[in-house]
Amino acid sequence: MDVHTTLQQPPPSLGGTAATILCCICATPIAPNPSNTCSSCLASTSDVTRGISTECTLHQCRGCSRWHQDAGKWIGCELESRELMALCLNNVSGLKKRKHDGGRVRLVDAAWVWTEPHSMRLKIRMTIQREVTAGGTILQQSFVVTFVVRNQQCVECQAAFRQGSWKSLVQVRQRVGHKRTFLYLEQLILKHGAHRGCLSIETFKDGMDFYFPDKGKAARFMSFLEDVVPMKVKSSKKLIGTDDKSNVSNYKYTNLVEICALCKDDLLFLPKKLATNIGNISRLVLVKNISNVIQVIDPLTGQTGNIEGDAYWRDPFRPVVTAARTRLTRYVVLGKDPVFLERNASKRGVAKKQRSKLALITAARESDLGANDAQLEERSHLGYLMKSGDVTMGYDLREVQLVDDDAEEARTNGKFPDVVFVRKLYGGVAAGEADAAKKRVFQLKRLDIKKGEEESARGKKGKKDVEMENMDEEDFMQELEADREMRTRVNVYKAEMPVTRDDADGDDEEEEEDEDDQKIKLDELLDTLALDSKPDAEDDAAMGEDDGQGLMMYAGEGERAAQDNIGYVGRDEALNVQSKDTAVPVAGNVWGKDFLDNTDGK
Repeated sequence: MDVHTTLQQPPPSLGGTAATILCCICATPIAPNPSNTCSSCLASTSDVTRGISTECTLHQCRGCSRWHQDAGKWIGCELESRELMALCLNNVSGLKKRKHDGGRVRLVDAAWVWTEPHSMRLKIRMTIQREVTAGGTILQQSFVVTFVVRNQQCVECQAAFRQGSWKSLVQVRQRVGHKRTFLYLEQLILKHGAHRGCLSIETFKDGMDFYFPDKGKAARFMSFLEDVVPMKVKSSKKLIGTDDKSNVSNYKYTNLVEICALCKDDLLFLPKKLATNIGNISRLVLVKNISNVIQVIDPLTGQTGNIEGDAYWRDPFRPVVTAARTRLTRYVVLGKDPVFLERNASKRGVAKKQRSKLALITAARESDLGANDAQLEERSHLGYLMKSGDVTMGYDLREVQLVDDDAEEARTNGKFPDVVFVRKLYGGVAAGEADAAKKRVFQLKRLDIKKGEEESARGKKGKKDVEMENMDEEDFMQELEADREMRTRVNVYKAEMPVTRDDADGDDEEEEEDEDDQKIKLDELLDTLALDSKPDAEDDAAMGEDDGQGLMMYAGEGERAAQDNIGYVGRDEALNVQSKDTAVPVAGNVWGKDFLDNTDGK
C-alpha cells in the first residue's frame, strides 16, 4: 500500500523562522534535503525512465492471430484489449526491480497510442513515478513504449504444415449414394465452429476425414457430432514409439464415425414394432429432419414421431425409396381442398394446428401436361403450402419397385397412396430456368477442404463424380430453400446479386395471398459474408492497399479500449505525443515504509 505523507519540515528555530538553504544549482531558498537541490532542478537533471526499455518485441502467429506469452504458451487477445495491455506490460523490462537494485518504480497510468494499421507496431504511453533521493523526493514522467510485432508460427500452426503430425483421426462415413448429409453437416460445423483446432480436412466419396493434433480435440469434435446426427463410433490406436526407460508410449488414434443411412425426405416403411413404440404412427412415413434423433412424419395425416438413435442402431433398416433426383417426379398443382381429420392412424385426436395443414391436392405430372389429361388426387401434409400453379416434387408409387418385401406387398394390395408429395419448389427452379441457381437470393459458406488421395487419383475419370457432387449440392440448396426449420440451424447469407424492388414487391404480394411460412425471406439472411471482396475506396485512401498484414487492423478506433476502460490517444492527438516528457516533481507526496519494504517493487 502506498502511503503519502507531507514533506517533513525542519523544526522551527527559536526565533520562529524556518531554516532554509540555497539550491546548489539555481540558488533558490529551499528546505534542507539530502541532495541540497530544489525539485525543479532535480527534475531537469534526473531521468526517471532509466533502466526501463522503450522498445520491445512481441510475437504473433499469422495463422491463428494468437500472441506468444511465455514458455510456449499462446493466448488470443484483441487489439486495444485489457489482456493485450497486460501482455505488453509484462514484456517491459525495468518495471519490476528488486529491492537491492534501488530506485523503486510505480506505474501510475498506461494508455494505447494510435498507430498505422500496417506498421506492425503497438504503442503504449506509460506514466511512472520514481523516488530519486533518499529523502523521499518523487518525480513523475510520461514516455512512450513501442512494441514491434514479429510473425512467428505457434506450435499448432507448425503442426498443420507438417506431414504425419496428427495424433487423432476422425473418419466420418455414411453408406449412401449422395453427399447431401455431409453438405448439411458442413454447415453445422461452420455455424458452431466445431472445426477449430483441426489440422486439415479431406473429403472422400463416402465421407470426410478430420485430423487433430491431440486426442482431446478429437473427442470434443465427436461430442459435437453426437449432438447433431445419429451415429456410432469405433475407436482404435496404433503404437508409434515407446520409451522403455520412462515408460512413455506414443500412439495415434483413429475413430470411425458411422452416420445412419437415413436422410431427409427419404420414404420409410417402419417395422411394425417400431411404429407402435413411437406413437402408433403409420408405417409409411417421410423423414422430416435429421438431428440427434430421426424425425418422421406421416404424409397423409401429418402425425409426427421421433426415432431415437439407440432404437435405430439396435435394428437398422434402410429406406424403401431414397430422396434421389432420379426417384423424384415433378408435379403441377391444379387445385386443393382442405381436409379436416378428427382421428389419425393412431386413433388419437389431431391437433388443430396440424389439422389445418392437411389438404386434398389435385395434381398432374409435369411431363403429362399437353400429352394427356391424367390427374390424381391425394392428401398431403404440405397442403397448406400449395396453390394452383405451384410445382412440387413427389414419389410416384404406382410404377416404383420397392426392395422391402412387406412394403411391396402393401403397395400391390393398394394400401399405399399413388403419390407422396415431398417438398415444394420455389423461384427459378419451379419455372425450370437453366440459371435458377445463380438467381438465388442466398448463398452458403464452405469449409477449406482438400480432396483425399482416392479422389485425386481419379483424374479425368472423376468428371462424372464432379457432376454428381454439383447435383447433390443443388438438391441440398432446394431442401434448404423449402424448409424454414432447417435454415434456423445453419448460417444463410445474402447473395451478391442485389434484389430489385420489383422482386421485393412481388414477395409481399405473394405473402398476402397465401400462408406459405417455408419460403425464404430476406430478413432471415446474414450480410456478414464477403466472398472475394475488395477494400472500399475510402478505406484505400485512408489506410492504403492491403499488404497481407490484416491482423493489425483495428475494428474501430478506440472502441475496444473504451469497453475495458483503458485510455486511448487518438489519431490526431498521437501526432503531438512526445516520446518522453520532462519529469515533474510530485509536490507534497512521498512514499511510505510500506512501499519501500515491498520486495516485488510494485
